[in-house]
Amino acid sequence: MKTCAILVPALLLVSCGQAPTPQEQAPTPAVSSATETNADTKVIAPPERAPATEANGADERGPALLTPEAERGVEGARHVLLSFARAIELEDYGQAWAMLGRADKQKWSEATFAAMFATFAKATVTIPVGTMEGAAGSSYYTAPLTITGSDKDGRPVRMAGEAVLRRVNDVDGATPAQLRWHFETLTLDGAP
Repeated sequence: MKTCAILVPALLLVSCGQAPTPQEQAPTPAVSSATETNADTKVIAPPERAPATEANGADERGPALLTPEAERGVEGARHVLLSFARAIELEDYGQAWAMLGRADKQKWSEATFAAMFATFAKATVTIPVGTMEGAAGSSYYTAPLTITGSDKDGRPVRMAGEAVLRRVNDVDGATPAQLRWHFETLTLDGAP
């Protein structure tokens, strides 16, 4: 009730062109950790997040949305890889498995894929910058990846391999899924 008594006179003064005195100003609400503030203390919303889909693998915790032009280039490929890494680190193995290509899904069932990470108490995925190549209407992005951590007894655990992503380069008749970056193959040493 006290806030209303302070706020109403402050609003009346502002609407008349007068700034309220410090005693008349309403308390400033706390800014959550999910937002940033600039020098003028204007609240800036966090970047928009991509909705979770099998095609892009992003979710509310994933990388920010990209422009269509960036989506077609290296940034788009990195976006997919970072979403995959985030899923592994958050132990969302079902989402990570859903991002794999058809051949890898046949090689590893969803249960087998999840079991590969059962020894990790906590996993960290590192994906250095890869290389981009073009061939016959498609682009390929190849990057090494390393999954490290420790097992439940504290011993170091490590897997290393390579991810190859592919996207069709705006070829007539290509499906929307083909026009987006997607896993072509994933190799991991020590994986079944």
